[in-house]
Amino acid sequence: MISVKSGLDILLESQSSKLNKMRIGLIANHSAVDYTGNHIVDRLSELSNLSIVRLFAPEHGFRGEAQDMESVGSTKDLKTGLEIVSLYGEKEDSLKPNPEHLKDLDAIVFDIQDVGARYYTYANTLAYTMQVAAKLNIKVFVLDRPNPIDGIHIEGSPLLNDFHSFCGYTPIPNRHGLTVGELAIVFKKGLAIGGGDVTGIDCDLEIIKMENWNREMIFDETALPWVFPSPNMPTLETALVYPGGCLFEATNISEGRGTTKPFELLGAPYIDAEAWRDKSIELYAQLTQKEPSDFFLRPTSFCPKFQKSADESCFGVQIHLINRKSKFSYKLCLAMIAAAKSLWPESFAWRKEAYEFKDELSPIDILYGSSSYRLQLESNPEDLTKIKKEIDEFEEKFLEKRTEFLLY
Repeated sequence: MISVKSGLDILLESQSSKLNKMRIGLIANHSAVDYTGNHIVDRLSELSNLSIVRLFAPEHGFRGEAQDMESVGSTKDLKTGLEIVSLYGEKEDSLKPNPEHLKDLDAIVFDIQDVGARYYTYANTLAYTMQVAAKLNIKVFVLDRPNPIDGIHIEGSPLLNDFHSFCGYTPIPNRHGLTVGELAIVFKKGLAIGGGDVTGIDCDLEIIKMENWNREMIFDETALPWVFPSPNMPTLETALVYPGGCLFEATNISEGRGTTKPFELLGAPYIDAEAWRDKSIELYAQLTQKEPSDFFLRPTSFCPKFQKSADESCFGVQIHLINRKSKFSYKLCLAMIAAAKSLWPESFAWRKEAYEFKDELSPIDILYGSSSYRLQLESNPEDLTKIKKEIDEFEEKFLEKRTEFLLY
């Protein structure tokens, strides 16, 4: 097995001089570790040529303890005594750093493990920070890490201008196939595709690249330690199904939070497991023009201990991966939601509560990137031909565009 060196490993090994005499703010969480599992704060504190002034915490907090969409307050780090500024508070304006917290810095260092999905908020924290740093002329360093679900496959639908949010900053696919360093380049250059134009952020940006990573790798081929980057992302398998599984957050179907298999276990009290499996496979074949071979759906039941249907028996399926180096999650879960809408129209419901600080948009529209999927299901959930065309055309356009952002 080839041992991949993360951007943090490379910085410590040979490039720490780039931070010489700098006062830095560190955006990180518990996933920012070197190849032996030592945390970035501990490692940078060993260096005499820089000063860590302040820590910044993304969603879930600096130590990754908070649940999804749970506001995190500013505090002090118990180990170091450093101030921790939350970038995920109670209001939308908390998502950007206050300029007052940056003006005494020379640079910002970003190091968090991403999972390769458009909705995952850590990279969007980086984009919002780059906007503020650009105005203050503060340099941003990104310590790159692997895309854990590979850098080859993409899956997704267009993100239109009116549907941008903290879980969809720029019109990349729902599974984008980029590293966080490459995402930073997208943010800097800007991207116009499929009606979701985003202008670039003119900040002083430097990526500390990895070594020995190639685009075909999934995370367990890197020899790096998997530190689950958020409470409901415990394993690589979770990350592989998340690009589709996250869509269930916009429904009254449990996405398996409150179980040991989030995003792999999907179900609700009103579902007939075998009927749902069969209809889902039927609609998946319509979206892909092929029979499933990279996964199978196993009818099952489960009882979440928190969030949706807490302490209730849910009936549904577990997604079992056969070929982890494939793509299927996004279209599969679109098909599964359509199947539930078709089979149980009186019981199925879209989420109505605000989602990622947006209460004027339907959560499914935020996640899909437009209203077309929701409107199609409300009209005829068994006809997904328009959705297939929309996705296929968008993926083809993005594959042509993304070459200018690639580092590896």
